[in-house]
Amino acid sequence: MPDLLYDASVAVFQRYLVQLGGLLDAAQRFAQDRGRPLDELLAARLAPDMLALESQVAIAAHFTLRVAFPLAGAPVPPFGESAPGVAGLRARLERTRALLASLSPEQFADAESRVLESQAGDARVRLPARAFLFQYAMPNFFFHLGMAYAILRSQGVPLGKAHFDGFHAYPPPA
Repeated sequence: MPDLLYDASVAVFQRYLVQLGGLLDAAQRFAQDRGRPLDELLAARLAPDMLALESQVAIAAHFTLRVAFPLAGAPVPPFGESAPGVAGLRARLERTRALLASLSPEQFADAESRVLESQAGDARVRLPARAFLFQYAMPNFFFHLGMAYAILRSQGVPLGKAHFDGFHAYPPPA
């Protein structure tokens, strides 16, 4: 039987990293169609003191590894630097998905007994595995994913809920 914490972390992260890649696809199409520099979209932010789109995507990807590997009782693999721009983000997403795919449900068998730690800004978060995943990690991941979506929407990229979750479908606007 698959482990709950595996299904609630790796499987969810894998799905939404694909959706995040789709957001990058939409940004690239939008930039090409409008003759707008893609780097301008990657540098966009919702507020001056918030991180730019490029950072939101990179953080969302890397954060999945900071969650899944400790849950599996494994060290977080070194990620290294990625090339800048959309090519670097795509490579980061691909590498992240490959690293997540290397984890098996069996590695999560003792996850419930673990206490996980993470740096959250200037705070240190230390929680039992289940609380870490559901109260800290998943909200943090979806925050960065949601910010990427919101930044693109604020820049005029025509996205809908289906682009975010891949489940919804709506008729095209009239």
